Amino acid sequence: MSQNLTKPNSGFTSKRFPLCTSVFLIILVVVGFYTVHHPPRNPKNALLFQRLFLSYATNYTVSSYLRSLTSHPHLAGTKPSLETVHYVKTHFQNLGFETHTVPFRTLLSYPLHASVSMRFINGTVFDLPLNEMGIADYDASSGLIRPYHAFSPSGTALGEVVFANHGTEDDYDALGRMEVNVSGCIVMVKKGGGLGRGAVVEIAEKMGALGVLMYAEGDVSRDSFGSGVERGTVMKGVGDPLTPGWAGVEDGERLGLEDNRVSLRFPGIPSLPLPFKSAQLILESLGGPLAPQEWRDSGRSNLSRVGPGPVTVNFTYQGEKKLATIYNVFAVIRGSEEPDRYVLMGNHRDAWTYGAVDPNSGTAALLDIARRYALLMRKGWNPRRTIIFCSWDAEEFGMIGSTEWVEQNLVNLGAKAVVYLNVDCAVQGPGFFAGATPQLDNLIFEVTKKVKDPDSEVATIYDKWTTMNGKSNIERLTGVDSDFAPFLQHAGIPSVDIYYGRDFPVYHTAFDSFSWMINHADPFFWRHVAVAGVWGLLGLRLADDPILPLDYLSYAKQLQGYKDTLSRVLDASISLEPLTASIQDLTSAAKQANNETKNLMAGESTDDLLALKIRALNDRLMLAERGFLDTDGIKGKEWFQHLIYGPRSNHRSEFDFFPGISNAIAESTRLSERERDETIQHEIWRVARAIQRAAAALRGEVF
Repeated sequence: MSQNLTKPNSGFTSKRFPLCTSVFLIILVVVGFYTVHHPPRNPKNALLFQRLFLSYATNYTVSSYLRSLTSHPHLAGTKPSLETVHYVKTHFQNLGFETHTVPFRTLLSYPLHASVSMRFINGTVFDLPLNEMGIADYDASSGLIRPYHAFSPSGTALGEVVFANHGTEDDYDALGRMEVNVSGCIVMVKKGGGLGRGAVVEIAEKMGALGVLMYAEGDVSRDSFGSGVERGTVMKGVGDPLTPGWAGVEDGERLGLEDNRVSLRFPGIPSLPLPFKSAQLILESLGGPLAPQEWRDSGRSNLSRVGPGPVTVNFTYQGEKKLATIYNVFAVIRGSEEPDRYVLMGNHRDAWTYGAVDPNSGTAALLDIARRYALLMRKGWNPRRTIIFCSWDAEEFGMIGSTEWVEQNLVNLGAKAVVYLNVDCAVQGPGFFAGATPQLDNLIFEVTKKVKDPDSEVATIYDKWTTMNGKSNIERLTGVDSDFAPFLQHAGIPSVDIYYGRDFPVYHTAFDSFSWMINHADPFFWRHVAVAGVWGLLGLRLADDPILPLDYLSYAKQLQGYKDTLSRVLDASISLEPLTASIQDLTSAAKQANNETKNLMAGESTDDLLALKIRALNDRLMLAERGFLDTDGIKGKEWFQHLIYGPRSNHRSEFDFFPGISNAIAESTRLSERERDETIQHEIWRVARAIQRAAAALRGEVF
């Protein structure tokens, strides 16, 4: 590849010089080398390198990367996936980067056989198609795996079908009002309603269902794409289920499949995804009460009644869970001044099928950022802090690759990781979206003002973003749906997740291909270029800024908004004063940190004392996020330890913040008034203490 970097000649003459002359020459060489390769850091140099980074963008390179990455399916743990490992590793090596491949031995899940048949009252049987339209065969040699739910148990379910809309607890309440009982039945659900597929199966099992059939409506207006079938995992939690809390290394400890800690991660009933047309045949056969009007009006299916029966369905799934080796690939650019501070930029590489959108649009952007950084290094740039490119494996099975690595390196990451910048699906369609922890908000605004919007002649991403939404709205990382989860929700590392487009109709199907990308999502790859621009500039700022651009006033304002929301739903028997006091404490600490930043940046001297003061401030800015962690974790999901952002263990929880408080409120309906108040108040105190820890870390003082 043309990006190869020339390695310096290491030969020296054998002629002997006087000692003083030798020392003098060595000093000259060192000073000269440093001057050439490490120019003095000042704002003008930083802006120059940022402009150069943007100028190195080409849509051709990123499209060529994506074409290569999506030439065949590459599901984690399969032989074809090794080719993408090699491709990414070779790319980094050819750029001259220090490169590492880190394997883990983890439990994965694959399908062996599946069938669904309808049995009519007259005795006739009809086998429903389970394959995607136009896909003749699925086999291991091609790498294309038939549609399935990873970690679904093997089993057979024979029974009448009940349609449960999206499968939420509210949907089952609606069925109950119609006197429809799903116990002993097979439940059919439509994707949506804010629940992951694992939660849908969990609720159905709790309601007594024998099995679950799922379908997504897709978009039949786009050729055959509406006939795609959405694969996915139904395992609870993240990471290797056999090594909960520690890394799945080759010769390490593993739990057995029969261990209760393992079996509880998997559903107790089988589930399977269906093509839309097969699901439609079942829906059209249902009797029973009329479906609620909002259910009938909410999609394209010809839904009339909810069941059960009169037709029965025989549903069989056989799969295997087996140990497989997965590979994370890393490239490292060592920082010249703070090599022990890490800016991590990550994307997962594995895909259910071809993965043009999910995830390799992000992989292509990551490889292009690496190419551009290598070009900057030729111009004399070297980051102040260490940059680590991370290419994760087995994300689709439950963030396994990233989780195992975080668990393996938890202490080092806790002490040294500045930020984790994630991109999963870089391009799904039009419109820019960003999620982040709040101290990164202002930095995201600044960076998006510098990158041209790909769908506009003159506007920046920030301009288009604010026009589209009325404001530049940054989402919060409350879900467990990409590799930021272990970094933020377990290790307490500030995180970002960015992408173009909200949804796309070929999600996790065999049609998520290069062809779909060039025909629908990003024909000229300018959206890919835009995401790489934002992502890469974020990396440059966080790796190069003398003082980390983290503003905790934004965090304090966000927390105040959450507290105000709680005040509108909780009665006077529950005190929010602990939250009020702790947020005020964080606000004060954030103002102090901001003032300290201004004073240090205004200082003209560059002595060692100033450098130490900057280092100390940066450490406090980096470590403050760790304060939001609690070793007891979220009740029911204890591995997740972040008390501001994390998954909710109660599916009826109303809020996407303060998961412990939100769960306590949702569960309080089953408690006495005294127990309710005590439970909610305890969770409020836990969050208040977490905010106080963050404020104390930001101040850096114990008294």
